[in-house]
Amino acid sequence: MRAINVQIVNAFTDAGEGGNSAGVALNAERLTQKMKQKIAAKVGVSETAFVSASKVADFKLEFFTPARQIAHCGHATIATFAYLAQKKLAKGPRSSKETIDGVREIFINGEVAFMEQLAPKYIYFEAPAMQKTLTSLGIDEAALLAGHQPMIVNTGNSFMVVPLKNEETLKTLQPKFKSIEQVSKQLDLIGYYAFTLQTQVAGRAAAARMFAPRYGIQEEPATGTAAGPLACYLYDQLNIKKSQMIIEQGRLSPMPSPSELIVELHLEDGRITRLFVGGRAKTLRSLEIEI
Repeated sequence: MRAINVQIVNAFTDAGEGGNSAGVALNAERLTQKMKQKIAAKVGVSETAFVSASKVADFKLEFFTPARQIAHCGHATIATFAYLAQKKLAKGPRSSKETIDGVREIFINGEVAFMEQLAPKYIYFEAPAMQKTLTSLGIDEAALLAGHQPMIVNTGNSFMVVPLKNEETLKTLQPKFKSIEQVSKQLDLIGYYAFTLQTQVAGRAAAARMFAPRYGIQEEPATGTAAGPLACYLYDQLNIKKSQMIIEQGRLSPMPSPSELIVELHLEDGRITRLFVGGRAKTLRSLEIEI
């Protein structure tokens, strides 16, 4: 048996509270992929980041849910770089991460860490998939924001962005997780990001909930890789022309954990060329995982 130290860090905290828990394991070079998967399953949070040396970036990050490896994880990235900054291992303000599909820039501004995402791609789909999407959330077209429909948005990962008419509709969703998983597999999604323009904190752009049963996550309170696609959707599809947007998540979940996600859009001639998603983080505790 070997004991592996894993930090539990809440990322995207809102006024120092809430956020989304991620595991952070340093010095992961000595671990095999199978060991990392076992550790992530034992840690039990939605994602655990394994940090090792990189030849092409400051750090190499690999992300595992309890069920499988994924290419990127927003809240685990923010958790990791906030923790690295606290330990004086990431000296900022500029850093970088190597992932399984490329290098991304990281910026650290005081208490806030920002991660880079790619320019958005919008993917349209057939009517049968639309109906399956609505049915899997237990709603019909009357629940949607008037004049707008769900759309797949990719800024490095694909999410189904679902615009809803009001806060009550978002709060009372009855997700059918097996159906969401089937649609996610069919369309190669991480999951769904349902949102409304009604927020509990004035001045924020949207409130959201995220469902990703394909990756062993029914719902989580903060999803950085989904907040980026949503901000792009708001800018390009809803014509909300702001270069910075704050998304609140986790407030309307069955087990509330308020989260604040800050999205900064980089624009050229009114077109999104890349974006950064950031937030604050708080280290909660240390675990010793035996494998």
